[in-house]
Amino acid sequence: MAKKLEKIYPWIVVALLWVVALLNYMDRQMLSTMREYIAMDIAQLQQAEAFGVLMAIFLWIYAIVSPFAGTVADRLSRKWLIVGSLAVWSAVTLLMGYCTTFTQLKWLRGLMGVSEALYIPSSLSLIADYHTGKSRSLAVGIHMTGLYLGQALGGFGANLAAALTWQQTFHWFGIIGIVYAVVLIFCLKEARPAAVKTGDPSVIPSAAKESPAKASVWKSFGLIFSNIAFWAILFFFASSSMPGWATKNWLPTLFQGSLDIPMEKAGPIATITIAFASFIGVLIGGPLSDRWVKKNLKGRIYTSAIGLGMMIPALVLIGLGHGIVAAVAAGLIFGIGYGMFDTNNMPILCQFVPSRLRATAYGFMNTVGVAMGAVCTQVLGRMQDGGHLGAAFAVLGVVTAAALLVQLVVLKPVTDDMA
Repeated sequence: MAKKLEKIYPWIVVALLWVVALLNYMDRQMLSTMREYIAMDIAQLQQAEAFGVLMAIFLWIYAIVSPFAGTVADRLSRKWLIVGSLAVWSAVTLLMGYCTTFTQLKWLRGLMGVSEALYIPSSLSLIADYHTGKSRSLAVGIHMTGLYLGQALGGFGANLAAALTWQQTFHWFGIIGIVYAVVLIFCLKEARPAAVKTGDPSVIPSAAKESPAKASVWKSFGLIFSNIAFWAILFFFASSSMPGWATKNWLPTLFQGSLDIPMEKAGPIATITIAFASFIGVLIGGPLSDRWVKKNLKGRIYTSAIGLGMMIPALVLIGLGHGIVAAVAAGLIFGIGYGMFDTNNMPILCQFVPSRLRATAYGFMNTVGVAMGAVCTQVLGRMQDGGHLGAAFAVLGVVTAAALLVQLVVLKPVTDDMA
C-alpha cells in the first residue's frame, strides 16, 4: 500500500497544488467583478483609471518580488514557501473585507502581490521535479486548470456580493484558504533529490541528507541571462502575458459594455468562457506536447505556437466583434489557444534551464510577464475611460504575433530536460 501511494504521489502533489492554484486566482480575480459593489462604500473605485491603478499595484509588486521568490524557491523548502504563501494571501483576502478606504485596499493588494509571487515558481518547479518528460506538460497543464477555474469562480464575485456582501465574500474565501494551508502542512512533501532524476520520490540516496552547494544569487542570475534562449523565452512569455492579464482584469468590463448586460452576467460569461476553453486547451496541448517531443525536440515549441496562433484572431474578434455569439466564440478560441500556450511554458523552460535554476528563471519570467501585464492593465483603464477598450484588445493581437515569430525562429532545443 505504501509503495503504491509513493508511486502515485507525484499526481497527489498536482492535486494538492491544484486547489492552491484555484484559490490563488480566485482571490485575486474577485476584485475585478465586485468593483461596483465595493465602489458603493469606497467612492474612488467609481473611476476606471483608479480601479486600473488598484489592479496594477498587485501586478507591480508581484513583478518586483518574483525573481527573488524564484531564487528563494531554488534554495529553501518549496513546501513551506507554498504553505506560507497561501496562508498570507488568504489572511490578506480576509482583511480586505474590513477595508473602508482606497488606501487600505492598495496596501493589502500590494501585500497580496508579495505573498502570491512566492507560489508559482515554487509550485511549478516542484511539479517539474516530480514529473519527468513523459508527463511533464500534462502535469503542469492540469495544475494550470486550477488557475483557470479560480479565474472562472472569481467571475461570480458580483453574484456573491449581491447575495451576501462584498465584505463577507472576502471573509469566507480568506478563511477557506487559511484552513487549506493547515491541510498542506500534513499532506505536501518536498521532492527528494533522487526523485528529480528517477521520478520516484521513494528513492533516498545517502547524499540526500546533505544540501547541495548552491551558486551565489548573482552567479545564478548570470548563468540564466547568459543563455540566449532564455531571452527569447522571456520575450514571448512577456508579450503573451499582456492579453492574458487583459482578459483577466478587463474582459468582464468589455463584455458589460459591448453586450449591454449587467456585471452579474458579464463577469461569469467572460471568466467561464475563457476558463472552460483554457481547460480544453490544456487537455489538448499537454498530451500533444508530451507525445510530439518524443519525435521532435521542438514539439513543445510547436504546440505552444499553435496556441499563440489561435489567440491572434481571437483577440481581434474580442475587441471588434459584436453580439453574444461573437464574444463567446472569440473567448473560446482565445482560451483554447492560451491553454495550449500556458501548459508548455515550464516544460519549454526545462529544455534550456537546469533544474537547480528553474524556479529562479520562472521567477524572472513572472517578473517581466506581470510587469507588462501591469502596464497593460493601467493603459486599458485609460482606454476604457476614453471608450476605446475594444480597439486595445485588437492591438494585443499584433503583440501576440510578434511573440509567435520570436518563439519559432530563436528557440532550438537540444534536449527535453537540461541537467
